[in-house]
Amino acid sequence: MLRVGLTGGICAGKSAVTELFRELQVPVVDADELAHALVEPGQPALQAIVERFGESVLNRDGSLDRQQLREHVFAQPGEREALESILHPAIREKTQALLAEFEQAAAVYAINVVPLLLETGLTDTVDRILVVDAPEDVQLQRLMARDGIDATQAQRILSAQTSRQQRLAVADDIIHNHGSLAALRAQVQQLHASYQQLARGAVQR
Repeated sequence: MLRVGLTGGICAGKSAVTELFRELQVPVVDADELAHALVEPGQPALQAIVERFGESVLNRDGSLDRQQLREHVFAQPGEREALESILHPAIREKTQALLAEFEQAAAVYAINVVPLLLETGLTDTVDRILVVDAPEDVQLQRLMARDGIDATQAQRILSAQTSRQQRLAVADDIIHNHGSLAALRAQVQQLHASYQQLARGAVQR
């Protein structure tokens, strides 16, 4: 089974691309979705987060206040690493288990969505790297609109990530997401055919 690692900067359009692959019945593991499940009330990871960052990161109902945690993590040096040390090992374990299930089910290829693929050193766990790319000014506008933040906050979040140039330098495949949904769908369909051909021919990078 061909394993395709899908990554990209914040608000580059990873979710839109992921949904288009799902429409094609491609099995997907999404690290963000796994992370959300891991921090549900009652989960060990949530307890570990509260112990590390305090109860201020909780809503009144005991659920995680993701916005509060995000602001705390980006405002304090070293705090992002502390959060990642809690979540990443659990995400990686669950990801490998799901990919193994897909392989046992004879999937031709699978998409592994990992926003921090480069930062977490997981590039060796995939056969190809697919980068969803958008110009930085487009990312900033989308981020401000999505989170209701100003340009300074948005730029700080963007600057904390691996640069666009670094991602593009390691990409095997690139989807350009600054046009229409139809253009995006056409790129996904083209890659879908390519990945099927690569997987069946056992041609990997």
